[in-house]
Amino acid sequence: MTHTKVTHTKVTHTDASDTTRPPAESALELFHPLLARWFTENIGTPTDVQQAAWPRIAAGDNVLVTAPTGSGKTLTAFLWALDRLISGAWPEASTSVLYISPLKALNNDIRRNLLTPLEQLRQVFEAAGAPFPNIRALTRSGDTPQEERRRM
Repeated sequence: MTHTKVTHTKVTHTDASDTTRPPAESALELFHPLLARWFTENIGTPTDVQQAAWPRIAAGDNVLVTAPTGSGKTLTAFLWALDRLISGAWPEASTSVLYISPLKALNNDIRRNLLTPLEQLRQVFEAAGAPFPNIRALTRSGDTPQEERRRM
């Protein structure tokens, strides 16, 4: 069995004998309680990659996440940013997160993979009577019309 360990700014795979990794619940404790609840109810337990990366991301470190497809890299990368926007730590009505993709198709995949969690989170916060900011996931490429670029 393998798990991950954060070394400097890269999340890498190590053997299971490394016990320096905190329990899975502790990484979720970094997040807004409603966001953490949404994650547990909709996603489950953080993957090893998420568990290793989130504390470093929360500390402001630059983190390179390398992991197999389906290991939760999108949420690993974006969940802390969503938390900062939801909690008001980052300003609303400005660009706070910029993801640059080398492939247009990947850019659209990332956007789609964020829209469902954003809608689910909006519903969780609404049901709890908690405010939820207007968070948008937009894409832009060389094909994006100038008018749409200005609205971004």
